[in-house]
Amino acid sequence: MPNPETALLNSWQQNAQAWIAAVRSGAIESRQQVTDRAMLLAILGRQPERVLDLGCGEGWLLRALADRGIEAVGVDGDATLVQAARQAGSAQVYQASYEQLAASEVNIGSGYDLICANFALLQQDIIPLLAAMKGLLLAEGALVIQTLHPWGVAGGEYQDGWREESFAGFGGNWRPMPWYFRTLASWMNALDMAGFRLLSLQEPQHPQSPVPQSLLLVAQ
Repeated sequence: MPNPETALLNSWQQNAQAWIAAVRSGAIESRQQVTDRAMLLAILGRQPERVLDLGCGEGWLLRALADRGIEAVGVDGDATLVQAARQAGSAQVYQASYEQLAASEVNIGSGYDLICANFALLQQDIIPLLAAMKGLLLAEGALVIQTLHPWGVAGGEYQDGWREESFAGFGGNWRPMPWYFRTLASWMNALDMAGFRLLSLQEPQHPQSPVPQSLLLVAQ
């Protein structure tokens, strides 16, 4: 049996086409109503000239930033998603695993004003990756992370550990995906150990929803 980290990467390879279809058709309600806009506003609020989208997927955020005159560079570990982002018009998209990025084995450029990760940090050990990303930022550069809100998805078990996403309610052919749940304190500790200082914490929420749709962290 593959370990959860390997199974996570495999699941993206298996689900790539379904993910592309879901994002581009607007099938994920929380993204349409709240989280896409929340991430975009958090980035634009920093007025960056050059952004790295970590785990860029099929590239929707790259295109949104480019439309606003921002140089947007993407990196993702899945070849299908990288190809989809390139074919949709994003020229600067690299293929590299997080392990390769953490070890600085792939040159994806440096001197970024901002690095963002939009629901893209799902593995257990994110500290080496975040530390490597810090080295790619300018002195006053920022890291913007949007992720599942731990209070909204804890399901009565509020402790770090591997969970499984079944994609129930999503149209299309999906395979279950393992992902690593971390508490709010765990997120704070990870940022601190990677050398970041938290600047702001946001909880994007739909006015008709009783729980936040995401957790949005800005660090420097």
